[in-house]
Amino acid sequence: MGFIPDEGKVLPPPAILNRNSFWLAGVGWCTAMLHNALNHRPPLKSGVHRQVLLSTIGWFIGYHITKYENYTYARLDRDMNEYIRLHPDEFAAKEKKTFAEIIEPFHPIR
Repeated sequence: MGFIPDEGKVLPPPAILNRNSFWLAGVGWCTAMLHNALNHRPPLKSGVHRQVLLSTIGWFIGYHITKYENYTYARLDRDMNEYIRLHPDEFAAKEKKTFAEIIEPFHPIR
């Protein structure tokens, strides 16, 4: 087993460019910059290898968080659709109305 159960491994993989990866890579990069600034080193010029490393780690963690998020939403959708299938009387189709039946007739006042 692992971070995601076996039933979640059939889902398509998330895109490489996703919001969680982007934000966590930015957090990793800002962490390296903050560490440089606190140690009185030039933030952009020193420790470029650490900036790249922490950005990559953030990207990796964000990608796997997105995978878990997709699995969670797929599981919730599956459970909801199963509940709807088992209880059709609670989800009866509503009577369709035209737009003219919904609005009141218009009488201009002069």
